[in-house]
Amino acid sequence: MPVAVAPDIEKPLKEEKTVEETKPVEKQSAKLEKPVPAENPTNSNGTTNLLAVTLVKIIDGDTIKIMYNGKEQNVRYLLIDTPETNHPRLGKQPFGDEAKQRNIELIHSGKLEIEFDIGQRYDKYDRLLAYIYVDGKSVQETLLEEGLARVAYVYPPNTRYLDPYEKAQEKAKEQKLGIWSIENYATDTGFNTDKVANEKPVTPKPEKITPAPAAPVQQPVVTPVPQATETEWFQNCTELRKKYPNGVAKGHPAYQSKMDRDGDNFACER
Repeated sequence: MPVAVAPDIEKPLKEEKTVEETKPVEKQSAKLEKPVPAENPTNSNGTTNLLAVTLVKIIDGDTIKIMYNGKEQNVRYLLIDTPETNHPRLGKQPFGDEAKQRNIELIHSGKLEIEFDIGQRYDKYDRLLAYIYVDGKSVQETLLEEGLARVAYVYPPNTRYLDPYEKAQEKAKEQKLGIWSIENYATDTGFNTDKVANEKPVTPKPEKITPAPAAPVQQPVVTPVPQATETEWFQNCTELRKKYPNGVAKGHPAYQSKMDRDGDNFACER
């Protein structure tokens, strides 16, 4: 059992700057933790049906804002924790930006749905607690597999997918991906930024690297492509969405920074 370090502090939502709450302190034995009392005690009915929702905003690696029951609601991903991107005390933590960017890519890649567990639907910050899916694939499990999140905040009975999540995390740890590439950075109680104060972390690629051929390879001659074929221009987001209903990411031929008002590297998202 590793020696516990100072518990991580729950980030207040960026748009609610006057609220300074702290995350519940995680114990070294996560499965023995008691649920955090919620302001809204509404429980789910135990269904595993997926509920289609509309995205409003991606806040960071483990939090999004959606339309739910006719109003905007923040959703905290159940059973995982990603490094901070803009915490009032902790600031930006290693791999925080990478986790947020990967979350953006996943969320914008298909149909967004959520699933509730059998316990409380809200935490004490009035955020929905849910499992997140895009085209039926778990976003939480993907972030864990790629070393951009850790299993955390385990409050029974909301533990439906704890076993597969822990298995996904173990694979990332064995491969030393992401947060696991820095020794003693990810702990049972949070992310130990002091361990990497003088280091610049590098995200390892999870895919296999093909060995370079033994014989020298002649570089092909690349013919420049005319600029006109490299970009698509749209007057505004309304026009762009006629062709790309979900918007476009930075690097896409139709991306324009003026259409990326929230600066999340994705233009004209809904």
